[in-house]
Amino acid sequence: MFTGIVAAVGAIAAVVPKADGLRLLVAPGRLELGDVGIGDSIAVNGCCLTVVDKSGEGGRTQIAFDVSAETLRCTVGLDGQSPADRLGGHLMTGHVDGVGTVVAFAPVAAPGPEQGSWRLEIEAPPELARFIATKGSIAVQGVSLTVNGVAGARFHVNLIPHTLEVTTLTSLGAGARVNLEVDLIARYVARLNEG
Repeated sequence: MFTGIVAAVGAIAAVVPKADGLRLLVAPGRLELGDVGIGDSIAVNGCCLTVVDKSGEGGRTQIAFDVSAETLRCTVGLDGQSPADRLGGHLMTGHVDGVGTVVAFAPVAAPGPEQGSWRLEIEAPPELARFIATKGSIAVQGVSLTVNGVAGARFHVNLIPHTLEVTTLTSLGAGARVNLEVDLIARYVARLNEG
């Protein structure tokens, strides 16, 4: 279980083909690995991955994950920079629900407290849209965000300067594909209402 609060931004050190998937070697950046062991879970771009190896010491430590073909099929971004996550956001499982598409990403022009923030608009897969609500939570690339507005399958969020600084979301642009995980509670409420 994750919370969507990003602990550090790491970098993919190597991608090695393995059977029908790959082994991902990650340099964890400022993520403290002292209490991380083989078998622990870490969210990488919002995708729950299991640590299968840990090597090196100090600033040269790397962690490795085996990524299956199924995970590669239903996610994006496991070959670029990767934010890692270790409660402050919202409860997340790290099981990506689908892939959305960035419609727009631009600075908020309004003066005042939002100055320096950016507005991110995403088109969600239609089957996920019913789980996305204004003022609800959603994970984009594993980052816990508050939904500011919804129109059909599109939603938008506001990214404050801190979020932009400590995640890789600044690399997004129109047309980019992003991993989405809808709010866990919304999913259970919907299931109960099916009745």
